[in-house]
Amino acid sequence: MSNSLSSRVPLSVLDLATVGKDRTSAQALADSTVLAQEADRLGFHRFWVAEHHNMPSVASTSPAVLIAHLAANTARIRLGSGGVMLPNHAPFVVAEQFALLEALHPGRIDLGIGRAPGTDQATAMALRRQTDGLGVEEFPQHVLEVMALLGDNRTPDRPMRLAATPAPSSSPDVWLLGSSGYSAQLAGMLGLRYSYAHHFGNEDPGAIMRLYRSNFQASPALAEPYAMLATSALTAGTEEEAHFLAGPARIMALSLRSGQPAPIVSPEEADRPFTDQERLMLDRLPAIKSVGTPEQVTARLDELVELTGVNELMITGTTYDVGTRVASLSHLAETWSREPADAR
Repeated sequence: MSNSLSSRVPLSVLDLATVGKDRTSAQALADSTVLAQEADRLGFHRFWVAEHHNMPSVASTSPAVLIAHLAANTARIRLGSGGVMLPNHAPFVVAEQFALLEALHPGRIDLGIGRAPGTDQATAMALRRQTDGLGVEEFPQHVLEVMALLGDNRTPDRPMRLAATPAPSSSPDVWLLGSSGYSAQLAGMLGLRYSYAHHFGNEDPGAIMRLYRSNFQASPALAEPYAMLATSALTAGTEEEAHFLAGPARIMALSLRSGQPAPIVSPEEADRPFTDQERLMLDRLPAIKSVGTPEQVTARLDELVELTGVNELMITGTTYDVGTRVASLSHLAETWSREPADAR
């Protein structure tokens, strides 16, 4: 949270506008709006939306469009992309979209950039970008182009003859996102903010953050490293209830890993026995990494901050309905605002 009631790092929220079974995209986007408004009211620092395509469980296909809507329906919280998948888009288009968002909502916009296409190869090709490697090889150059278009030109020998907007008064904060060491190193070398996708990444988050800091070079955008960890968490009144409510996330994770994505099922439908293979998949990469009472989840998040030394945490977590997720964030916000026991 962004208040100063606690010595803990700020908390933020990542959302995918998930679509429940027998529900519509319109309902999923309305739920995202409610979630952003509640995160704003509860004092969370940022609210980011992801880019995914051709997935029956995710309605967040165009972050810039959704950010514009959410920013217009909130008052204080920063809005951003977690992230824009740059291989899918021309750098000039991305820069124009986020320059426009920044002009509409000055000081509230983050541009989080990712290197993966965020979809399957056939869909990535349908987006009409690179078909040979999906543009991943050109990622560093495309990041530099976006930055230059937003006023941070790191190649002064090659003047930028285009402008993302005619008369900017401010620029969005640019972040690099990743689930491996590649983006951590690049973010450090470019002196940019970095967010590690711990919610689906398998690498040691402490090692990733050390890699980012060891490669960091001060830049016009950032004098010192600034790192955020995106992780998954779900809280409820009891540990048993929390695990029951996390059932839909487990079913979603298994459907994705089996190549059969589907809308989010209810906790009741998700409450079924798992095969040995399914349990092994969930043991290797839990659908939600911290599940339990607010106190249990807070303790786990404290451990992650201690391990990684991050400046901020971003919380995500699939639930069947928005009420469950709002309640989870509300419980977490309350316990997070308390002073840690070792700081008293």
